[in-house]
Formats: sequence, structure tokens, C-alpha cells
Amino acid sequence: MKKIVECVPNFSEGRNKDTIEAIAKAIEQTKGCRLLDVDPGKSTNRTVYTFVGSPKAVIEGALNCARVARKKIDMQTHQGGHHRMGAMDVCPFIPVANVTMEECIDISREFGRRAAEELGIPIYLYEESATLEYRKKLPQIREGQYEGIKERIITKEWKPDFGPAEFVPEWGATVTGARFFLIAYNVNLLSTPNQAHRIALNLREAGRGPDEPGRLKEVKGMGWYVDDYNLAQVTVNLNNYHVTPPHVLFEEVKKDAKDLSVAVTGSEIVGVVPMEAILMAADYYIEKENLFILDEDQKVRLAIERLGLSSVAPFNPKEKIIEYKIAQEKNEPLAGMTVREFIEEVASRSSAPGGGSASAAIAAMGAGLGSMVAKLTLGVRKFEDLDAKMRKHAGPLHHAANALIPMIDADTDAFKDYVEALRLPFVTKEEKNVKQERLQQGLKKAIDVPLTTMKLADAAWDAMIGIAEHGNIASKSDIEVGAKAMETGIWGAYKNVMINLTDITDENFKHQTIKLAEDMKTRAEQQFKRVVQVLEERPQSTPQVVL
Repeated sequence: MKKIVECVPNFSEGRNKDTIEAIAKAIEQTKGCRLLDVDPGKSTNRTVYTFVGSPKAVIEGALNCARVARKKIDMQTHQGGHHRMGAMDVCPFIPVANVTMEECIDISREFGRRAAEELGIPIYLYEESATLEYRKKLPQIREGQYEGIKERIITKEWKPDFGPAEFVPEWGATVTGARFFLIAYNVNLLSTPNQAHRIALNLREAGRGPDEPGRLKEVKGMGWYVDDYNLAQVTVNLNNYHVTPPHVLFEEVKKDAKDLSVAVTGSEIVGVVPMEAILMAADYYIEKENLFILDEDQKVRLAIERLGLSSVAPFNPKEKIIEYKIAQEKNEPLAGMTVREFIEEVASRSSAPGGGSASAAIAAMGAGLGSMVAKLTLGVRKFEDLDAKMRKHAGPLHHAANALIPMIDADTDAFKDYVEALRLPFVTKEEKNVKQERLQQGLKKAIDVPLTTMKLADAAWDAMIGIAEHGNIASKSDIEVGAKAMETGIWGAYKNVMINLTDITDENFKHQTIKLAEDMKTRAEQQFKRVVQVLEERPQSTPQVVL
């Protein structure tokens, strides 16, 4: 699964068009980075850039635009309305998809180290990356702004995390770190601005002051009136949507609005939002209303409707959900084939697709059969008492089937890095070291794909057993075939893992991978036998069409 990191560097230049465009170009030309937004401000003399990419790509993108700023921005002449302390003032890294906060901390530190070494600039770490509690927040580090650096930086308390502990007049200092994705979110009210602000004070973390905090953590907000909409809003920043997601804020506003006899008419998201936050809202309403929805697009529709996200302007998921906004056309030549075409391709005189792609396809079909039986049992009048169980088990199998499909092509692509490494020169000692390192990296990537196939299928066993225990027994053979296909897919992926481990020199990596793979293979054998046993012990019935 693709890892996505967001980077939002702020530069102390909002007036010089050539500089603004040069920084943007540096980001756009970085392989693996996609520039989403450039927001210059003349009065603040500051430009905010938003771009996304893989962990490695965003480091390079941030370095590339910092290099431009080093040449083109001189803080000695800078004037503007926004607090600032450096040419590249702040450069946060934010996890978006399939990336942990810990990974973003490592990314920020790698960027800070490399930028300091190459450009000779002071770098401070903040937020989740901070090394000292008293300089965790940006205002703490930026106190005194650019003008105050000269005296502060030479003190022990304010020695930079990276780079020289001395004043660099033309640059100042840069703050970098990892933080959560900030969601700018507004809830619409048919009320006065005072009523909206009253609700905001009730909810925001700071509340009305230290003695009267609000109910929700990681929330900053106020109430105001929007003339263009002819309504009031509770406008907030959700600093950590894992703590307070949009749907929680929305429901809390509804509670307070009811007490004030005020109508809530929906909400809006300013900018973009991670898919995870939308799916969290969908899952909340699915559970609250006892709905059964598995497809992602339907969950998105539900969240949009329940939160009223299109109340003041159309909420287009392709433009508002960051994963959709940056999504590229699916490159799945194998998974996009017809069944006939895929089998003929496997049977052709070519080494790819091979056993790894076939294993992923087989495992996907196995999970799919389990999902099918769950869905066919669900909603049938005869099996109404099993609805809760089928809903529970259908989800993991549905997810596994869909998640395994991309692995069909991923396995074929897995060796590209290894093959490219084989073409590298191998003459000097340095070349030999580089080649060996690249070969090992390529092999580890090739191992990761079948290992991921195993993990995805392995996670579906409890659900498959649940279907065997409670699914329509008329579909017994479908469940058996599904379970055997999952076991076979895991076994095939296991063989691919083991053969690629042969040339791995990292013994610790090899040992851990072997143990993990063997545990999943053994569990697959045991769980398949369990499925068969459960089905054999159940009362049998005459096969019938499930309606």
C-alpha cells in the first residue's frame, strides 16, 4: 500500500513572483512529489506550499525547495505581517496514508540533518519531533522572531538540534518536525454569531480560560457569521483528528445547538481531508444506525450526507479527499485482465506473471468466496438472527479480497529495483558497495510483496471460520473452496518469500522474516482444517438457491 506524507513548508517570501515560482518548480520537478497548493500572501510576505509524496520523495522535495530559498531569500531585508524566524520558516511533515507518526519523526530529522549539513543553517525540531519539552510548540521556538535569534542561539537552552549554533543573517533559522494532519472544519448554524461563539467556547479545548476548559481535546475554534452564506458557523481547527474527528465535533455542536433551539444545517471542510477521517465518520453512523455498508464509495457518500458536507458548496470527493486528489490512474495490467486473459498470460512463455501473482489471485478469490457467503446469508429472512454475525465477518473478508487484488501486479513489479541494481557498475570498491546495498534493498522489496500477501490473507481467517460456523450451510462447498484457496495462496506466497531470502545477508532480517512467514503458513494449515471440521460437524441441508 502506497505511503503518503504531506509536507507544508512556509517561506518568508510572498511578493517576489520569480522566487515564489522557483520554489514551486523545485518541488514539482522532484520525482515522486506532487504540488497541491501555493498560497502567497503579500501583506504577510509569506508563501505556504503544500505537496505530498512518498517518505523519501518528500525529504528530497523539501531539500530542493530549501536550496532555492538559500539562494534567493535574504532575511536581512525581510519585512512582513506574519511571525517568522527564517527564510524557510517552518517545514512540517504530516502522515496521510499508511505512514506512522514515528516514520514522519524520522523523516523530519533526516531532512533537518541533511539541510543543516549541506546549507549550513540552524534547524530546530518541534511538535512530535521535539527533543525538549520547552521548545515543542512553534511560538516557543519563534519567540523574538528573526531579530531575536542572534542573542538566543548562542545560549545552551537554544542550541539548534542541527547545524551551527550561530546567527546566519541571510537565513535565520528553520523549524521542522512531525505533526498530525490539521483539518479546518466549520459547522453551519441558523443562528447569531454570538450563539455560534458560545457553542465554540463550550467545545474548544481552551474553553473560556484555564478555570473553564472546553469539552473537546485538540480543538481550537470560535464562532462567526459568514455573510456570503447568510449563516453563522462554529469554525475550528482539529489539530488531531484521531483525538477529535469531524463527526464528533459535529455531533457535539448539534447537542449544544438543540439546547439553544438553533438549527444545524450541515458543515464544510476547508481544504482537503484524509480519507481516514471520512471513513471514521461513516463507521460511526453505520454503527449508530445499524447499517451494513462495506464499499468505500458508499461509505464516503454516507459521511457526506450525514455531515452535510455539501450544504454550502458541493463536496467533490475527488478534490476534497487527499488520497483521491493525488491518485494516479491504476496501473494494474494483470488485475485489469479478463480471467481468460490472465490465465493465458500465466501460461505463456514468460517468467511473469509467476507464482507470486498467481498466489495473490488465488488468495483473493478465497477471501472473496467467504465474503460472498456472508453477503448471501445476510438479509435472508430465514437467517435474520445471524445478521449481526454476518456483518461482523463479511467486513474482514471483503477487505482482504479487495486488498489482495493489487498484489497480483505488485508481485510482478517487485523485482524492478533488483534488476536495475544488477545493471549498476561493479569496478571500484565504492561501486561494489553501492551495488551490493541496492541489491539487498531490491531483494527486501521483492520479499515484502509476498509477505504482505500472506499478512492480508492471514488476517481473514477468524472471519472465514465465523462464516463456516454460521453461514448458510447450503453454501458449504463455497466456504470449503474459499478456505482452501486462502491456504493455497498463503502457501504459494510463503514459497516466494523463502526463495528470495536465500541471498539476503542481513541475518536478523532473515531470521525475523522466516519466523513470521512460517507462523502464517502453519496457521493457514491449521485454520483450513478447522474450517473443514466446523462444516462437517454442522447439520447438513439440501442445497438450495439463497434468496
